[in-house]
Amino acid sequence: MTTAYEVPADLLIKRLAEYIKSNVTQVTPPEWAFYVKTGAHRERPPQDKNWWYLRAASLLRKIYLYGPIGINELRSMYGGARSSKHTIRHHKDAGGCGIRKVLQQLENAGLVTKLEKKGRILTGKGRSLVDRLSYEILESLAKEKPELKKYL
Repeated sequence: MTTAYEVPADLLIKRLAEYIKSNVTQVTPPEWAFYVKTGAHRERPPQDKNWWYLRAASLLRKIYLYGPIGINELRSMYGGARSSKHTIRHHKDAGGCGIRKVLQQLENAGLVTKLEKKGRILTGKGRSLVDRLSYEILESLAKEKPELKKYL
């Protein structure tokens, strides 16, 4: 069985984002999402209009790989270095509101669930979605490179 561990992350996230945008009606960006920065380490808001769906897809993959995982751990993962003119770079966590709202929408869609005091994990529906899309990606890659057929 093909899993998210065996496919390239960029292809999986792109395919998941397309699926979420077209099929999951509960995941929609709020009106403030296009004007807010994603963290203190950023200078400007995201330029991509579909960044909300990409973040949702990326969160699904991260929960698949590292779950159960909490919001603070995800904030640290999505954070980055903040530079200043005269001091060294320091790590700043990403904003928690964007991550939290996406996770709440994914919970309403039935793809993610919350474990008490442990964090969030994928439901069976979410795990099967990621596995199915991973299989489709690996199948399309195997047509180009026959040596990948052993992973199907």
